Amino acid sequence: MLPAPISTEIGWPFTDVPALKLTHSQAGPGSDLLADPCEIAIEVSRDGTNWAEPADSRFLLIRRRLDRTDKAAVEQLDLPGYVWMLRKLVLYPGNQPLVDGKRAFLSTTPGAILQTFLAEGQVRGTLTGLSWNFTSTHDSAGQPWAKVLTIYYEPGLDALTTLINLAEQGVLDFSMQGRQLRAYNADTELARDLATGPSPVDLRHARDITHAPDVGTLEDAASAVLVVGDNQFQQTYTNPSAVAPWGRWEQYVGQGGVSDPGTAALLADAALKRAERERVQRTRQISLAEARWIPILDYRPGDRVLAPGAGGMPEPLRVRQVTLVRDQTGVLVGNVVLNDRLLEQDIRLARRTAGIVGGSTASGGSGARPAPSSPRPRTPAAPAGLVVDAQAYIDSAGVPQGQVTATWGTVVTDVNGTAVEVDGYELFMRINRAGAPWFLVALTQADDTNATYSPLVIGEQYAFKVRATNQGARGAFSSQQVVTVPDDVDAPPVPTPPSLSTRLGVIHVGWDGHGVGGVLMPSDFARLLVWMQDPLAPGWSEVGYLEQAGGIVVPGQPYGQDREFRLTALDRSGNESAPSSSATIAAVQLVSGDAATGSITTGHLVANAVTAMKIDVGAIQAAHIGANQVTAGKLESVLTLSTRIVAGSAAGARVELNGTGLAAYDSGGVQTVSISSATGSVSLVGQLASGVTGARVIINPPGATAPELRFYPGTGANYSRIYSDASLFTGEATLISLSGTNSGNTAETRVMHAAGAYHVRVRNPTSTLDNGGFVALEEAQSRVGFNRHATAQLQQLTFLPASTRHTGAWSYNGGDAGLVMSTVTIPANQAGATFTYGPTMASAPYVVATIDVGASGSPRVGACVSARTTTSVFVSPTTTQVVAITAQLWGWRM
Repeated sequence: MLPAPISTEIGWPFTDVPALKLTHSQAGPGSDLLADPCEIAIEVSRDGTNWAEPADSRFLLIRRRLDRTDKAAVEQLDLPGYVWMLRKLVLYPGNQPLVDGKRAFLSTTPGAILQTFLAEGQVRGTLTGLSWNFTSTHDSAGQPWAKVLTIYYEPGLDALTTLINLAEQGVLDFSMQGRQLRAYNADTELARDLATGPSPVDLRHARDITHAPDVGTLEDAASAVLVVGDNQFQQTYTNPSAVAPWGRWEQYVGQGGVSDPGTAALLADAALKRAERERVQRTRQISLAEARWIPILDYRPGDRVLAPGAGGMPEPLRVRQVTLVRDQTGVLVGNVVLNDRLLEQDIRLARRTAGIVGGSTASGGSGARPAPSSPRPRTPAAPAGLVVDAQAYIDSAGVPQGQVTATWGTVVTDVNGTAVEVDGYELFMRINRAGAPWFLVALTQADDTNATYSPLVIGEQYAFKVRATNQGARGAFSSQQVVTVPDDVDAPPVPTPPSLSTRLGVIHVGWDGHGVGGVLMPSDFARLLVWMQDPLAPGWSEVGYLEQAGGIVVPGQPYGQDREFRLTALDRSGNESAPSSSATIAAVQLVSGDAATGSITTGHLVANAVTAMKIDVGAIQAAHIGANQVTAGKLESVLTLSTRIVAGSAAGARVELNGTGLAAYDSGGVQTVSISSATGSVSLVGQLASGVTGARVIINPPGATAPELRFYPGTGANYSRIYSDASLFTGEATLISLSGTNSGNTAETRVMHAAGAYHVRVRNPTSTLDNGGFVALEEAQSRVGFNRHATAQLQQLTFLPASTRHTGAWSYNGGDAGLVMSTVTIPANQAGATFTYGPTMASAPYVVATIDVGASGSPRVGACVSARTTTSVFVSPTTTQVVAITAQLWGWRM
């Protein structure tokens, strides 16, 4: 024990190196214990009897300061946590060849990476006193590692830098227990939620908290960001919700390798959200004498607790650091640094951005080994370590989309193990279904082993593979990696509290359209749910919804009894925000006692006294209105609505006139028709036809699985159609035009327009297989020919950048034919045979003949040609054969 330190200060940060500052006199008791390098442990106790060393509480005495003129010999000791020792263990090159001077970890778990550092170091005799309780497959809690990495580290990199880098990328959390290193999947074991439950850890003013300073800064704020990528890609994104006291502020994101709008939108969204508001650091000073909850004992770094946040209201905050100080007078004080949900979201966005731009995956380089001098193309080996990470983002229309970032190891050898210098890489993708076609989705340069692609369908499962190229030669494919595109999981902002009013026995609930703090709702905002409960009989129930700022009327509530209301926001992915602050109101009756029947007559109402807001919903029914009583003369020229007019079910199939225009909904509550009162634009979900029978055009006909336009020339079911198909080339809107069928139902013509392909094919309408001529114009080649798939008849010319290729058989017709390719049979015991061309040539062709094989066991024989004319040629073997033989003829005219 150290019985008499002068002062002590301990800092426990989350997933970082803790620190201890100790002031001690060399003349005091126990100073002899501090004379040499040693370890100091901090122990805590709730009762002063049972002591224990908490996590991250072992420190190393490696630095001291002393003023030799000080007669009291007061010494300042600075001690980092035991994890600091990992700085003294570095990575060695290992037994495998380096890639551009770096050591490769391909498709490796974080546990395997750390074990490689630690185990190899201990074999060399380094840090033999340090232990760990995770493995290459499971974390310290016994859970399988959630992430794998393909990453390159330079020899000489220390283990502490590696550990903190993995934590910053959101791959793991770590802590020390004594001398044992513990590593967990990120946001699991070290992310306890103590803010909920029957007895939450709640830090309160005047009990747990004595001071609550907040330090805010707008230094990093911005309302616009310019994203610049490859292939001259650049796009500007703005955030109307950003704090902009001096107008527009801008940021720049430059990232090579990004050329698709989905990835750019992800990067811009992350940058704008991190810069949309004042960044506030919340520090809460703790009174340990009065506090109910004691730091380290009741909560620790990484936990979520209830504490005063913005405006002093309790909210879930994450503990990022705990600091305890015992001063020279023996008084023990402390403080905690807390992150609100917005700062935690910033951390998640930073980690996601780092994953996209390759923050935790180093480039493998391109020239670690000399390539041979031979210019011939060689087949590169398959890339190793393919890792694919899928993310969700919201596009400009507010629709959730998917994006992937793929990383793989550098290829430095061919399939035979010889060093090779590759030209680049090709990333392929397909929907993960048997028989689905593969598509090339990204090309990278030789030194770039990272590619991004978007948009992808939320919830769909995709397979990926990659290969290298060398002078046009395609290498072997890597093993496939399958990922499922996740849905958006970010809930909308918490709405502002409802505004309540009551008139004529009904309650009006209003909303200003914003989130707490005046932020705008995101582009994927779907609706605002209105909830109500009786405070005396708690139990929230939904009583209505809003699709924008406005209000609803809640009728049928008893007079004078409180009703409590709150709001939640819902996005298109089904994510629901936390509830807003609640507000309470009681319905007020018209007069003291309901009006008697007949007591209010027309003469007692002044003009314009009865307005829409003063009439209960459903109070005026058809039976109360006489025939022909409501006429144009009794209505103003403009009828203004405060809410909406509904024909049908209020929450089901209906036609509705509201503040945004005219809308129609099906029985499931899904909007099918929208006519905007602001822009006049019309949106339609479902069928639109120009007629019921006869010649007509139908948009979105029944049974169509994609947007479709169908043309009927008259009666009958034979029609032509045009539709868009995104399944042929993932992410592309491919246009398909399909004719009607012929009278025998044996042929139809299909025309396909894609970004990199244009196909015209005659096919069988039943089997959809080719059954006639075709033309195929594509990015890499063009083809024209005839294909009867059912009988395997294919005649095709293929035009490639370097050559023209023919598939099938040649025939000839006409006197101007310039090429002859055929065969002639020479009967047994005959000196030769005459081959007739068919047409008369313009001049006698030059003919070459070769004979395949003579009789069994006999030697091969030669052939000669004679009597060349414009109509025929005579072919004879060099020796007469006793069996029939076949000669192949090649002829041409100059």
